[in-house]
Amino acid sequence: MFNYSVTDRLATAYYPQTSGQVEVSNRGLKRILERTVGDNRASWSDKLDDVLWAFRIAFKTPIECTPYKLVYGKACHLPIELKHKAYWALKHFNYDLLTVGDHRKVQFNELNELRDQAYENTLIYTEKTKRIRDSKIKDRFFNVGDRVLLFNSRLKIFSRKLKTRWSGPFTITQVFPYGTVELSQTDGPNFTVNGQTQTLLWRGHTKDDSCSGFCPSITGSSLPQLQLGIFYPDLID
Repeated sequence: MFNYSVTDRLATAYYPQTSGQVEVSNRGLKRILERTVGDNRASWSDKLDDVLWAFRIAFKTPIECTPYKLVYGKACHLPIELKHKAYWALKHFNYDLLTVGDHRKVQFNELNELRDQAYENTLIYTEKTKRIRDSKIKDRFFNVGDRVLLFNSRLKIFSRKLKTRWSGPFTITQVFPYGTVELSQTDGPNFTVNGQTQTLLWRGHTKDDSCSGFCPSITGSSLPQLQLGIFYPDLID
């Protein structure tokens, strides 16, 4: 894999961001399968070849072309289009083999330029989406002694209306650089989490664990509606 400039990375099911490009492609394939399998969900493997073909000839915004064109350097004309004499396909069709061969050689020479342009388009698209995402993330500052609620991103089997995905409250015992904090719990050891997965409940002292001042119920229906990355000043006592 090293000879082909392929980097091998280990990923877990709880952190799919490690293989982000693969997850994006799988998401597109899943959406196409949802619209083609119909009622018989068990036949998804029979539709997979057609789904892959449709995915490869579809226009992709990040690279501003189709994956088929990125590999072969030309647009894909389906046989059914030539059979029904589609105008947009026939107007570029040439039966002169010598002329077509020369044109094909030019396309191969332009293939590297096409791939370089697709790579630049991907970088521009990635930077654009990063700016949009970063604009929605607010700086979150925590201090030692703050009480917070922890968002459980692994809880997928219960509906939000039946079971809250917020647990706690926990007390912050230590703040590390780059947004990592250490939380303490009454029935277990301390553990470290990412600061973006928690929301501030109230600022207080670690000596008094009783519900003095503001202490909402974590089983209520309002807490699951809180969104990550948004600071709620009305939750501070």
